[in-house]
Amino acid sequence: MGATPVRRLFTPGTGAAPPALTGREPEQAVLSACLADLIGGSAPPHDVVLVGPRGNGKTVLLNWFKRACRNRRPPVDVVSLTPGDIPSREDLIDALSPRAGVSKLLPRKVGVAAAEWPAPGGGPRNLSRVLAARCRKRPLVVLLDEAHTLDVDVGGALLNASQRVRDEAPFLLVCAGTPGLPAHFNAMNASFWGRLGDGLLGIGRLSADAAAEALAKPLATQGVDADADALADAVEHSQRYPYFVQLWGHALWRRHVATGAARLTAAHAAAARGEVSVRAAEYYQTRYRELEAEGLLAAAVAVARAFRGGADDEATDRAVDLALAESGAGDTRARLALREGLNRLGYIWCPPGQLPPVTWRTGIPSLTTYVVDQAGSGPREG
Repeated sequence: MGATPVRRLFTPGTGAAPPALTGREPEQAVLSACLADLIGGSAPPHDVVLVGPRGNGKTVLLNWFKRACRNRRPPVDVVSLTPGDIPSREDLIDALSPRAGVSKLLPRKVGVAAAEWPAPGGGPRNLSRVLAARCRKRPLVVLLDEAHTLDVDVGGALLNASQRVRDEAPFLLVCAGTPGLPAHFNAMNASFWGRLGDGLLGIGRLSADAAAEALAKPLATQGVDADADALADAVEHSQRYPYFVQLWGHALWRRHVATGAARLTAAHAAAARGEVSVRAAEYYQTRYRELEAEGLLAAAVAVARAFRGGADDEATDRAVDLALAESGAGDTRARLALREGLNRLGYIWCPPGQLPPVTWRTGIPSLTTYVVDQAGSGPREG
């Protein structure tokens, strides 16, 4: 029997996993190695931190890893959190070691002194102790998305607890956030967090081959082929930005549904381009207003000119600094603050794991072009 027809193959912007997860094999390998450690009864040597501009698939990777953990037999426990779930240290403890669950872990079973457990009527609890108790019963993974918005005190408690618990029991903390996440963690009283080695993973745009596969593979499962020219047009226009790749997949699938064509050609891609461009422009407008609201628009325009506009352009620290200086930010501290603001939003970012000289990249090259064009066109309506 053939594949079951579907009405909606690609779901861009919903947070759902793409129909084909491509181009993330190195990151999946790191996470899989950590899972193997946990299954073997030991903690991985470090936490894992995913950083990159929005729309590149960090949440998708977290969800992939969650499924991988739960599909093991026996499964590894997984707790998925966002900063909104843990506004205080007590909320953090409740989320990771609920009082009802802790009461079932008797000290004689886990080797924790009775004095370290909460009194019957409640009272202060030690996160590291109760978390270690839980992990001795079964390996635990904590997934924290949007970690760049985490409260500093709560984050410090979590990072410190992770360090201590991994010395005693099979535990892993995986955090994901924008490129500003390392600076945010640096503000917490947990300096050791930076010794991650290959656990600090930069999640950026896809390779051309991975972007093409992300389009072609799901279509093929539904008996639809895409010409090389159609795929090349989609990959180039998307600039390999995963969210835009999914927009292209959705538009190409709509062409198939509308026409019944079993083979998508360059003509179908040309027809789809307008639909994708409208959705992309809406996204650019949101990001533009964000830069305005953060007081970073002038800096964004200046920095955009440090890049040459191509999909793979890079700029050195010096080039970015000079661009900001020419925009009127004459004080070194002011320029660093502006650069960090742009980095925090993922407008530009510095992928980890580079050898000197370190270079900056744009989150989406076409966004920098849009920002320059819009800023130069005078006041906007609305």
